[in-house]
Amino acid sequence: MAITLYELQAADDRRISPYCWRTRFALAHKGLAATFVPVKFTEKDKIAFSGQDKVPVIQDGERVVFDSWTIAGYLEDTYPDRPSLFGGEVGRSMARFINMWGDKVQNPNLGSLIIADVFQGLCPEDKPYFQKTREQRFGKALAEVQKGREERLAGFRAALESVRSVVAEQPFICGPKPAYADYIVIGGFMWARCTSPFKLLDPADPVHAWRERMLGLFDGMGAKAKGFPA
Repeated sequence: MAITLYELQAADDRRISPYCWRTRFALAHKGLAATFVPVKFTEKDKIAFSGQDKVPVIQDGERVVFDSWTIAGYLEDTYPDRPSLFGGEVGRSMARFINMWGDKVQNPNLGSLIIADVFQGLCPEDKPYFQKTREQRFGKALAEVQKGREERLAGFRAALESVRSVVAEQPFICGPKPAYADYIVIGGFMWARCTSPFKLLDPADPVHAWRERMLGLFDGMGAKAKGFPA
């Protein structure tokens, strides 16, 4: 039986959650068949069965699991015969560090650069909810949050220096092959790619080359997703 992944949807059937993309890549890495159910911001009733109101949520038979990090651990522990997401407990602990970096550094920085673009790409019925909740979060209008992003882009690129240093010397964050730490970071870039035309990376940047390799994984899953040119 295929696993069902409930994931965030914008207009034109774009899948826009960085956390759902982490789970998509994890499922593909494990080689697990999945069906994908789109959930708009105003369709929280679709995931009410999970006992909370955020995606990603997976349903695997009778098991229901939410939160991308928890889902990754569940997939690793439930399907140990499939390719490992972490390569052992030390790797899992290191991936947890990257997970926190993605949550606390990468995605907030990304959000400040693309948040008004995200809003523009939403389904009309979702826009009032998104505007209200995100303006409360940022404490200002979405256009003001995104204002001056060209000048702030250098700061975002500087925050990627640790990633840059690693992928300048090896193909993926996790070494010669990708694993969950890579999927955490590409999740943020997939969020941007599916919502905003803003160019985040210099083509000469090793992170750009890494992103291209990530987009090509699993028969081009990321490259084929509806979005803007990388």
